Amino acid sequence: MIPSRVRLVEVGPRDGLQNEAGRVAAADKIELVQRLQAAGCREIEVTSFVSPKWVPQMADNAEVMAGLSRQAGVRYSVLTPNLKGLEAALATRPDEVVVFAAASEAFSRRNINCSIAESIERFAPVVQAAHAAGVKVRCAISCALGCPYQGEVGADAVEQVVRQMAAIGVDHCGIADTIGVGTPRRAQAAMERALKHYPVDEVSGHFHDTYGQALANILACLELGVSTFDSSVAGLGGCPYAKGATGNVASEDLVFMLHGMGIETGIDLDALVDAGAFISARLGREPVSRAAKALLARRAARREAAP
Repeated sequence: MIPSRVRLVEVGPRDGLQNEAGRVAAADKIELVQRLQAAGCREIEVTSFVSPKWVPQMADNAEVMAGLSRQAGVRYSVLTPNLKGLEAALATRPDEVVVFAAASEAFSRRNINCSIAESIERFAPVVQAAHAAGVKVRCAISCALGCPYQGEVGADAVEQVVRQMAAIGVDHCGIADTIGVGTPRRAQAAMERALKHYPVDEVSGHFHDTYGQALANILACLELGVSTFDSSVAGLGGCPYAKGATGNVASEDLVFMLHGMGIETGIDLDALVDAGAFISARLGREPVSRAAKALLARRAARREAAP
C-alpha cells in the first residue's frame, strides 16, 4: 500500500518560525517561501492570523502574504483560529486555511482556554465562512499521540475529534504528534481512526521528532497508504507548551528517506538544503536536519578537494 508519490506540506515558515524567540524579518520569511517553492514545494503553510499578543512572530502576516511571488500550482495556507482571523486572512487570498483542536482536554484548556467541544463550536462558523469564500479548510488534531499535561492520548479520543471535524465540514484531517512522543504502532492506530471518516487523500500526518521517532512514524503511516505529511525545513519549530519538544520532522530528512525508497516528491533536495541553510543562517545556527548537515559537509569537502 506504500504510495509511489508523497505530497509534503512545508510548515517551516509558520509552525517553525512562530516559536523563535527573536524577531524574524518579513523579508526573510518571504525569501524562505520563495526558496521553498523554487525547490519544488507545492504546499506551503506561510503564516497565521492570530493575535500578535499571543504569537508576536506572526504579526507581519499580511505583509508576508502580500510580498509573495506566487507560482501556479502552489497552495499557500494560513492558520486561522477564529472568525476575526479568517476575515483578516481572506483579504490576503490564501488557498487554504487551517484550524486546530486538541485530542486532549487538558491541552485544550491550557492552550486555548476552552474544552474540545467548545473549540469545535468556535471553528464551525470559520469553516462555513471559508467555504463560502471558496477556500479549502484543513484541520490539525494536536496531541493525538500524547499530551504534556495528561500523558497518553488514546485512539478513541482522537476519533471523537476527527468525527466532530468531519461533522462541521472540515475538508482535510491532519493527525499531529505535537510533542513527538508517538511510536509507529500508536501512529497507525490514530491514523486508522482518521481514515474511518476521511478518504486517504484527505488525511495527513504531522510528526515532531522529540524522541527521534518521526521518520519511523511516517513509514508506519505510509504502510496504510497515507501520502501527505507535514515537514519543516531545517527542522525548525517546537512546542512552547512541552519542554524539550523539538520541531517537526526536518523536510530534508524526510525527502532523503522518500527518495531513497523510490517515492517521488517533486522536490529538489539540494535546493531544499539551500533553503534550510538560508533560514538557519538568518537565525544564527546550523540546520537541525541530519541530511542537510551531511550534504552540506559533503559539499564543503568537495570544495576543499577541488584544485
